[in-house]
Amino acid sequence: MRHSRLRALALLMAVFGVVASAGCTEAISAADRKITLTVDTFGKFGYDELFKQYEKDHPNITIKSRVVENLDVYWPKLNVYLAAGSGAGDVVAMEEGVTPFYKGQSDSFVDLARYGANAMKADFLPWKWAQGTLDNGKVVALGTDIGGLAMCYRKDLFAKAGLPTDRDAVSKLWPTWEAFRQTGVRFKTANTGAAFVDSPDQILAAALSQAAAANDNVTYFDHDDKLIIETSPAVKTAWAEATGMVASGLSSKIETWTDAWHAGFRDGTFATTACPSWMLGIIQDGGGPQTKDKWDVAAIPGGGGNWGGSFLSVPVQSKHPREAAELAMFLTSPASHVAAFKAVGALPSDVKSLQDPNFLAITNPYFGNAPVGKIFGEGAMKIQPMYVAVRHRPVAETTQAALDAYVAGKITADVAWQQAVAAAKRKAI
Repeated sequence: MRHSRLRALALLMAVFGVVASAGCTEAISAADRKITLTVDTFGKFGYDELFKQYEKDHPNITIKSRVVENLDVYWPKLNVYLAAGSGAGDVVAMEEGVTPFYKGQSDSFVDLARYGANAMKADFLPWKWAQGTLDNGKVVALGTDIGGLAMCYRKDLFAKAGLPTDRDAVSKLWPTWEAFRQTGVRFKTANTGAAFVDSPDQILAAALSQAAAANDNVTYFDHDDKLIIETSPAVKTAWAEATGMVASGLSSKIETWTDAWHAGFRDGTFATTACPSWMLGIIQDGGGPQTKDKWDVAAIPGGGGNWGGSFLSVPVQSKHPREAAELAMFLTSPASHVAAFKAVGALPSDVKSLQDPNFLAITNPYFGNAPVGKIFGEGAMKIQPMYVAVRHRPVAETTQAALDAYVAGKITADVAWQQAVAAAKRKAI
């Protein structure tokens, strides 16, 4: 009996030992297991060095970056992934114009508040935080950048046209869009071989954001999501500015986001482009080393404005929601905002960065050491967000398509407007 009890006790201790060992092993594996987090973005977000830093600080995590340059290709693919329940990255970028669409699919995204995101609320511009938060308090997206406006221009082409090249003097050329158009006429008369502006699409977007600020922040839709394109003062103003550039023969006939448009920054095809802060990285990437110090940054006609901006979200289909949320919070922290701005001009959407003297002192050597922190940062606190309805992006795309048809000489401006309105009515449903 004594030996039986001893054997039973030994067996029991062995069993507990195995369980304890298994528990310890599980704890260790949970902390040290190797995982890969996939981050889906469009265009230039300036995260390359931040990814390296995060991997160094988290040896168990490898970050896989998937970049689609064109948003018009990126977001339909993301839609497919969300509908299928698989295929999306662990962290996905969302552009401001499609954010309302994803808010309607909030069940597809992790509530980042569960992982401590609410502690970041005070860091952000209030309107930027609100754009990523639902009425019930669920945080579905964290702000990356905003799109404070400027005008980028080629100094060498301005010199060839006999125009000033100093950024302050250039800014004084165009306090209004009409003055900008008149400057373009002077440029055209000089026969430099380049168009004055890259595309009226850029003028439309920039002028629309400015006009919205003067019209209750609405454009294609009112705050009740009712289509108002036919009567919207903001849309009519922006449309007039864009078509006026075409009528004056100041625009190239290149569509934005095409290979020819990207190459135009390098080849001197055009002399100016409406330049939200995130455009700096696109210009530098398209222009390459041969156009360093040829591009510079001046004020936007008509004063400030905001064009675009993005967010990061974590789809519920992620197998590592906690780790993905922590990565998203790292990438949208004040320090990361500044790093992304230095890398590609992604203007921070957090208050701490925008008020940081070190941020305001940032210059960009590619753009002739332009004081980009000061140029973009000083007006950022005054930006008013344009209201973006659920169907905003589809309507904006059809409006742009009608404008492109006019640019190509296929239809008149009046017919283009009629087509834009008719297409908007179809897309607004």
